[in-house]
Amino acid sequence: MSASIQFNSEKSVKKDNTLYTKFTYENSIVETSEAGAFSVTPTAIDYQFKVDLTTPKTGLMLVGLGGNNGTTLVGSVLANKHNISFETKEGVIKPNYYGSVTQSSTIKLGVDQGGNDVYAPFNSILPFVSPNDFVVGGWDISNANLAESMKRSQVLDVTLQKQLYPYIEQITPLPSVYYPDFIALNQKERANNVSNLKDGEVFTGDKWADVEKVRKDIRDFKEKNSLDKVIVLWTANTERFSELIPGVNDTADNLLEAIKSNHAEVSPSTVFAVACILDQIPYINGSPQNTFVPGAIELAEKHKTFIGGDDFKSGQTKLKSVLAQFLVDAGIRPVSIASYNHLGNNDGYNLSSPLQFRSKEISKQSVVDDIIESNQILYNKEKGDKIDHCIVIKYLPAVGDSKVAMDEYYSELMLGGHNKISIHNVCEDSLLATPLIIDLVVMTEFLSRVSYKKASESDDKYEDFYAVLSLLSYWLKAPLSRPGFKPINGLNKQRLAIENLLRLLVGLPVNNDLRFEERLA
Repeated sequence: MSASIQFNSEKSVKKDNTLYTKFTYENSIVETSEAGAFSVTPTAIDYQFKVDLTTPKTGLMLVGLGGNNGTTLVGSVLANKHNISFETKEGVIKPNYYGSVTQSSTIKLGVDQGGNDVYAPFNSILPFVSPNDFVVGGWDISNANLAESMKRSQVLDVTLQKQLYPYIEQITPLPSVYYPDFIALNQKERANNVSNLKDGEVFTGDKWADVEKVRKDIRDFKEKNSLDKVIVLWTANTERFSELIPGVNDTADNLLEAIKSNHAEVSPSTVFAVACILDQIPYINGSPQNTFVPGAIELAEKHKTFIGGDDFKSGQTKLKSVLAQFLVDAGIRPVSIASYNHLGNNDGYNLSSPLQFRSKEISKQSVVDDIIESNQILYNKEKGDKIDHCIVIKYLPAVGDSKVAMDEYYSELMLGGHNKISIHNVCEDSLLATPLIIDLVVMTEFLSRVSYKKASESDDKYEDFYAVLSLLSYWLKAPLSRPGFKPINGLNKQRLAIENLLRLLVGLPVNNDLRFEERLA
């Protein structure tokens, strides 16, 4: 149950279930001379924000519905919705959404009269869609019903699975899009729920027809379930990277033509993305491949459709985005990061193929890029200073969904000293990834209800956020950013941006920890 909060701010006013807020965005513009001198000028822009406070009936369509993440997501929603508890050797487990920021974390509201921090549930600040109310469907290359898929995934406790079976035995994924060249050959046996192959091997279909099929699937799902909104999220296998080719996927028009001509470098995930973009259905990529080629981003801009990605940031990489930032902010110079993983689920099986592993390697390596660039004392850009970053992923069936991650951070201290931090992390992969799916969907839906305009503009036309939802970067390894802008990977910066957005929308000042109540005489 969400806390009851009354915001007493002159900056916000509620009218007809819509919240209107005034906010002054303050920043500093920095100019750098050739000699390296900085000229810093404070800036301020007045904005007006509008939030629709009505939460819509929301559908979630997963690409990869029958996989580990898909079945765990469905199971978690049903367990919480129907209040299903289950017994393990450690006692009775009540349903919860641990690991979800929107459902299980808090935000600082301010301080009490004694100067002590006061926190409230994240989802009590403004109205958010509850995951209990998600209507879930989707596609999969396997035709197994969700009861069979859940059993195959070996993620949830058996006593919970048995209670969930009556709800999921009749759910079968829609046939998905499958181009064998994009995922590992070892996935071929699972691909028995596709309509574009001959004898299960040869692509004989029409990629534009696949786009139209996905569009129809979404429209039918929305109509059948009387939904206000649908969000589509890719949680299927990691694909190989698509080659970026001028004249093929570099512009929106070229990409559409490439799909219609069945070009080999158009991936299934891009087909899903284009289908969603054309109908203004938000689309999130939870895997590391380059789904959003430049043409797809331009298409999203044209159709003003929200997109987000790439690759769920759950365990090892999330920790890396904190620890690397800590070291650099402390003036310590990391010189190498060695990351080793082994896991035994189907994700690991698919990643045992070199091309698919390369996609994952790229997304995991990029997490420290902006951290390096933040400190020119430790890393000289002109000399090409960087962190030696090695990533290894091995498939080991025995460990199942429990991913084992071992990291070594080797850093340089003052006067030739060195520091080595070694971390051994064992995590249940899908039980970390599933809360990320929940948060990505909840936040995407919420951001679709927020609009803004500059206070200096005389008309009453409010604009939506830019198509690429970089505010989702907290949950993603290789966050997508607006072309021309560098992504932010530091976890604390990502989280602070989300908190401050919610605060400004209810008329509160952006958060700080100056704590003058304590520090000033």
